[in-house]
Amino acid sequence: VQLQASGGGLVQPGGSLRLSCAASGSFFSINVMGWYRQAPGKQRELVAAVFSGGITNYADSVKGRFTISRDNAKNTVYLQMSSLEPDDTAVYYCNAGLRWSPSSALRSYWGQGTQVTVSS
Repeated sequence: VQLQASGGGLVQPGGSLRLSCAASGSFFSINVMGWYRQAPGKQRELVAAVFSGGITNYADSVKGRFTISRDNAKNTVYLQMSSLEPDDTAVYYCNAGLRWSPSSALRSYWGQGTQVTVSS
């Protein structure tokens, strides 16, 4: 399984960016896809996640500013980030929890990080 993330970059405070992450490979199902971030000197933290039924979960710090969505046909997750703040600066990592078969355990996979820098 490969997770290919894209969309990071440099943006001014108040600006917007959209991250994308596509999963490829052979698997039975993807139960959850999400985004984590890690700022220098800090632990990796959950930003947002979307489950196969469409339920979403957000970190309090991004509620109302970020929107996570998922295209199941493309096995792709998106993170629309608006009203970006300098504290949003971090490396953003895509994550997917998937099953190889209907009875297999849920396994977690990570994509490569993409840098998001919010600065004037």
